[in-house]
Amino acid sequence: MSCVRRLRKRTKSQELVYQEQCKIVAYENGKRIGLEGDPDLQFLLKGGDLLKVKSRSWRKTRFFRLNDDCKTMWQQTSKTFKSDSGFSLEDIDSVRYGRQTEGLRKYTDLSVEDRCFSIIFKSRRKNVDLIASSKEEAKRWVSGLEKVITGMQNLNRQQNTEHWIYNCMRKADKNADNKMSLKELKHFLRQINIEVDDSYAEMLFKKCDRSQSGTLEGSEIKHFYDLLTYRDEIDVIYAKYASTNGQMSSGDLLDFLQYEQREPVSSEYVQKLIEKYEVDEIAKQNKCMSKDGFLMYMNHEEGSIFNPVHKGIYQDMRQPLNHYFISSSHNTYLMEDQLKGPSSTEAYIKALMKSCRCVELDCWDGANGEPVIYHGHTLTSKVLFKDVIKAIKEYAFKTSQYPVILSLENHCSVEQQKIMAHHLTSILGSALLTQPLGYQMPTTFPGPEELKGRFLIKGKRLNKLDATFNNNTTEDEDSVSEEDEAAELKEAEQKPKEKSSNKIKLAKELSDMVIYCKSVHFSTFEHSRDNHNFYEMASFKESKAMNLAENSATAFIHHNMDKLSRIYPAGSRTDSSNYNPVPLWNAGCQIVALNFQTPCKEMELNQGRFLPNGKCGYMLKPEFQRDPASQFDPKNLSVGPWLQKKTLHVMIISAQQLPKINKDKQKSIVDPLVRVEIYGVPADNASKQTHHIENNGFNPTWNTDFQFTVHVPELALVRFVVEDYDAASHNDLVGLYTLPFTSMQNGYRHVPLLTKRGSLIPSAGLFVHIMALDG
Repeated sequence: MSCVRRLRKRTKSQELVYQEQCKIVAYENGKRIGLEGDPDLQFLLKGGDLLKVKSRSWRKTRFFRLNDDCKTMWQQTSKTFKSDSGFSLEDIDSVRYGRQTEGLRKYTDLSVEDRCFSIIFKSRRKNVDLIASSKEEAKRWVSGLEKVITGMQNLNRQQNTEHWIYNCMRKADKNADNKMSLKELKHFLRQINIEVDDSYAEMLFKKCDRSQSGTLEGSEIKHFYDLLTYRDEIDVIYAKYASTNGQMSSGDLLDFLQYEQREPVSSEYVQKLIEKYEVDEIAKQNKCMSKDGFLMYMNHEEGSIFNPVHKGIYQDMRQPLNHYFISSSHNTYLMEDQLKGPSSTEAYIKALMKSCRCVELDCWDGANGEPVIYHGHTLTSKVLFKDVIKAIKEYAFKTSQYPVILSLENHCSVEQQKIMAHHLTSILGSALLTQPLGYQMPTTFPGPEELKGRFLIKGKRLNKLDATFNNNTTEDEDSVSEEDEAAELKEAEQKPKEKSSNKIKLAKELSDMVIYCKSVHFSTFEHSRDNHNFYEMASFKESKAMNLAENSATAFIHHNMDKLSRIYPAGSRTDSSNYNPVPLWNAGCQIVALNFQTPCKEMELNQGRFLPNGKCGYMLKPEFQRDPASQFDPKNLSVGPWLQKKTLHVMIISAQQLPKINKDKQKSIVDPLVRVEIYGVPADNASKQTHHIENNGFNPTWNTDFQFTVHVPELALVRFVVEDYDAASHNDLVGLYTLPFTSMQNGYRHVPLLTKRGSLIPSAGLFVHIMALDG
């Protein structure tokens, strides 16, 4: 319940006491995120009035403030105050200063530019567009929110757990007396997603109530917290190696890392870990690691299943562009379905901020001579081409510096194509690639490193690329004035009885911008090899590509050693569903375009594929998909460099702080199970799951062993899925995590968990033991 609401029910003296309690709580939470005493944090906690904008006519003043948990925002929704009105800062994707959303640009004037800001959410929740009373106030809201969000994001798993439990305790403390009764303890246990019988709750309560006062307070609450967060599995591991006066010496820790975690590390590395994570100064001086320090280490990136070496750019980024898998989006402008949903610049921003490196623009003639982007022959809304290019320019390189491909599906008249060319050059400027790199006709692609910060246009071209060096203006009959094959096929699917035109005229200004990604028609692999240059690429509908990957995989792989291939979803996927990208990656296809707006298993696999290498949107393909001498076939695994057979042992040990699925029902507790899935070549695809644990989402334990055989680890993805078991219907998703097999660390590891939309669940995770052995 908010402070404002509670104050109405108190006397003046009670109000003063409660206000002091709120200050203390806010100070403690601010301290947890490293902002104790910060003036911007104090500004947010005090709150203030803002003008909320939904349309030209809907503008209403609303009071906003940061709750004292420093995790949630409270907002007034009407003349009456609602205690549950607001949103979590964890749900915020970004805070934008100025008129940086379609809503503010549409419904406000340029004169209020410096007083505007917007809150953008990770989910499909609508943006909150706001106007402050002054420029200074708007900037303070933005900087304050960004500080708190950054502070929360920088918390490690252990700090997140403490933060979360502390705030759950506060919610359970109904009368705000900083004490916990038995009734409040039971309420707290339900809040943290654990159901216990009354006798156990009473036993736990009596064990902690050393003063026998009938309530827990001070050190008793601390004792209760310690009992609650005690992890037997960590104790067992620590005790096995702590052979120096009950602590781990640097030698003990080295043994643990080399034998248990299979890390080839030195004594110097071990000492750095002790310096970094040991919380006890005496232990640190003695070059030892205490149990608390060990838990701290296990909860940081060194103890994660994801190899921290792969967190940044670690691959060779100077290979030809077609040697990489490229994170790619289909019909990027769409926020929802393919038939009647909105088109928006926001969709491009969200995709680019996820390091998507190939976006699609369906271009059509618009009113007043301005080309528009939308899904042709449907009821999807339209967005101006120039607004999309401005958004792409602004957000293309915020999360990755590597090149962005603009895939143009061109349906415009010559006049509006010229307008498109003008917008591309005037908005993108020198970042737009309009000439091949170097001073002579290239024979292969440049690498992502050479193309950093550049935009590449994919589309039709009137002539060969060498015309840029010899002024040849001869039109290429294979591609001149012909629509993108993808466009033809999609139109045929949507209007089967209407014969679509095979030809459009192409403006030279737009044609000349196509350098390394010239769209051509695909006939056969032999035809492409004999007639197409390296920069000439085809787009394949998913069914055609799947058929080639299934029946001509080796030929497809060799085709992709020389050229780029783009795959796109079938037109029948009007709900914006996705196809399985794995078989296409197995066939070496680079641009496997998916509907980024749809949370689904296929997008989770895509997120896992591009998790390493700095999440830059480019992953170097395995050598056997780049070597012309390779005869790799994903279906028929003959002996070759791809065959690096591994036996993968996975023990699912436990989970921590799983979120409640049904938050509306206080007594609803999850019954979690864990499934481990392998995706790769057909021989490697597998799935195994644990039994479910009843009524425990806080600290369920399984200790269940699985074994998998993985033949081609360089193409394999490992997916962990936690579900809430339901005997009567489909299980609900609790959290998941996907990563490449080759990015996994051996040993005892924590697995972070993500929501279905790919956002981190801060305090939740799995604890597992991983061992990948040869043969």
